[in-house]
Amino acid sequence: MDDRTRIELEAAAFRGLVEHLQNRTDVQNIDLMGLAGFCRNCLAKWYAAAAEKRDVEMDYDRAREIVYGMPFPEWKEKHQSEASGEQKRKFEETKPLHAKISGH
Repeated sequence: MDDRTRIELEAAAFRGLVEHLQNRTDVQNIDLMGLAGFCRNCLAKWYAAAAEKRDVEMDYDRAREIVYGMPFPEWKEKHQSEASGEQKRKFEETKPLHAKISGH
């Protein structure tokens, strides 16, 4: 596989993941962190970091808007619920496994 095709496939997979997460508003970020060690915010940080490496103007808020499909405060108001004690415990328990994001 040539590099261009690989990059196009990776980009398509990323878009699919973002679309899936935009549709699964019932899935809370804290649950994603506990199960997978990354969440929508992590994706936005990776996106912003990739833009920065390529000298593309992109701040974290704009990257989050791309990942969430709307401004983060709007998403939070519509879809984010208060974390339960169990969710918080799982988050803390899995912290060593959480994504390491360059520059953040």
